[in-house]
Amino acid sequence: TGGHTTEILRLLSCLSESYSPRHYVLADSDKMSEAKIRSFEQKRAETFSESQFSLDRIPRSREVRQSWVSSVLTTLYSILYSLPLTYKRKPDLILCNGPGTCVPVCLSAFLLGLLRIKRTVIVYVESICRVETLSLSGRILYYFSDYFIVQWPDLKKKYPKSVYLGRIV
Repeated sequence: TGGHTTEILRLLSCLSESYSPRHYVLADSDKMSEAKIRSFEQKRAETFSESQFSLDRIPRSREVRQSWVSSVLTTLYSILYSLPLTYKRKPDLILCNGPGTCVPVCLSAFLLGLLRIKRTVIVYVESICRVETLSLSGRILYYFSDYFIVQWPDLKKKYPKSVYLGRIV
């Protein structure tokens, strides 16, 4: 909520209109991000008149300070909720940057690829605030993403699969 949304919108502002329609997935308890996304898309529509986007909500996989044991159950619930959404949208690309909401969506897309239903490219961009260690989402999606982008050279050294592009947000 907030910081991750700001970072992803900065990344999206650099993408061409060929990345359309855009489908945003938010946690059902996230009240702040929807307004930021709508404002971003309204400004984008001034430049790209055919701009298309949608908003979908899923149950939050993990609340701040939630116990690890209970977060396993809520994440499984979010994955089950994400599967029909991912199947319906059948995205070509998932671009995500770290909120817990991205984990169930990416795992659902990964599963659809394993089942040969739809192959989705997963691009994970670790948050700029992660200088020395990965976030929990990053530690999970490091193994499932096609491209894992870090913004600090020390992370590239620790995680050889990652791609270091410098600071991109």
